[in-house]
Amino acid sequence: MELRALRYFVTVADELHFGRAAERLHIAQPAVSQQVARLERELGVRLLDRSPRHVRLTAAGHRVLGAAREALAAADRVRTAAGASGGTMRIGTGAGFTTRLERGIDALREASPTFDVVLVDLPIAARLDALRQGEIDLTLARGVHSADELEVLPTWTEPLVALLSRHHPAAGRPVVGVAELAGGTLRVPSREHDLPLHDAVTSALRDAGVRAPLGRPPGTLQDTIVEIGTDPHSWALLPADQLAEVRSARVRAVPVEPRLTITGSVITPPDLPGRCAAAHVADFGD
Repeated sequence: MELRALRYFVTVADELHFGRAAERLHIAQPAVSQQVARLERELGVRLLDRSPRHVRLTAAGHRVLGAAREALAAADRVRTAAGASGGTMRIGTGAGFTTRLERGIDALREASPTFDVVLVDLPIAARLDALRQGEIDLTLARGVHSADELEVLPTWTEPLVALLSRHHPAAGRPVVGVAELAGGTLRVPSREHDLPLHDAVTSALRDAGVRAPLGRPPGTLQDTIVEIGTDPHSWALLPADQLAEVRSARVRAVPVEPRLTITGSVITPPDLPGRCAAAHVADFGD
């Protein structure tokens, strides 16, 4: 029996409405219905009477509700005890989070000196899947606004910065207008490789009224640096924290105007206690 299913059932019981429960859990309504139905099959009883007009607890539902609340409270106490006496936190990460991770891990260890941390570097889609499967405990991500079955907590905002070849005409300037760059070939990650960053860059440019010809999508950050470093006619927009870690003499990072930004978030399972989620936002925020 999964704690997630119990959490979903308790939320539906509180709201007596699947749609409102889904909004509270930040997931799609079908996922809530599926988890509750799975719990009912596992227990062999009907917990909720459903009709187009109402959702009501059955007699069995009333009995299970109290036990479910006790189980979730016990799980919260276990987490609290683990945090108080140390433990291991598995954090999903990617390129460009070094400074933020160092600061956040220092904050975690200040609260619990024996706390151990394991970093798991995965592409964004794999990170979210690992979080859903319980293989990691939280992840940092940029450009993610919602994720099924997960809690997305906006935590920081960072500027998007132009990555240019050192031979680009604007490479030595303190700032460059995005419209000036639009004549060159824009390199944007493919939606398959990094959907959140792809959408964040394209929507930021659209909001700024800028259209640029798109080149072949780059792969990793290292690939992007090498390819743009050898092509003075191409450019990319990347988060400032990513570019702060670039150590190549072949490229330059140049701020752009108008200022374009991307939102970074801490993403957790939906059953994480609110006080723990708030602490993680404080730990990994600016």
